[in-house]
Amino acid sequence: MKPLIPLAFALLGATSLQASETVTVTLEQAAEKGTGASVGTVTISQSPYGLVFTPDLQGLEPGTHGFHVHTEANCNAAQVDGKMTPAGAAGGHWDPQNAGRHGFPWEDDAHLGDLPALLVTEDGNANQPVLAPRLKSLQDLHNRSLMIHAGGDNHADHPQPLGGGGARVACGVIKVPTSTTPI
Repeated sequence: MKPLIPLAFALLGATSLQASETVTVTLEQAAEKGTGASVGTVTISQSPYGLVFTPDLQGLEPGTHGFHVHTEANCNAAQVDGKMTPAGAAGGHWDPQNAGRHGFPWEDDAHLGDLPALLVTEDGNANQPVLAPRLKSLQDLHNRSLMIHAGGDNHADHPQPLGGGGARVACGVIKVPTSTTPI
């Protein structure tokens, strides 16, 4: 029996490590009166190449959508520039290094929250994972939000700011567990 005790602790350690390597975020429709119905989930996982965002989303407009990590862990509507904005309480694109510019996910001098575009199929589903090579730790995303915008994203501030994406259409709060239940 005693030789099995170290094995049990090793397995428990491996389980808690695996649990901290992924987090699932539920995204809800963004509306002027707050959040709406769920559009599905995005699972964020760590990889040797950066964080992987794997969507399981339904009911979205087909095409390419801007996809970003936003600063605040709040998907409520809020006043932005004097206008009620769906998911406006999420703030802007996450930019902890104060780069001050929108860009490609691999550019060091762009918002850290700039993700590859989200592809939605003709049937309104999104299931294609995207890789964010500059994002390495799930803990860095704790208490942020994940946002889907209407329209595409050219990963530049020209001809329109923030990639030219449109309104905020879906939002979810990212909560990363800090630890597992103690033994």
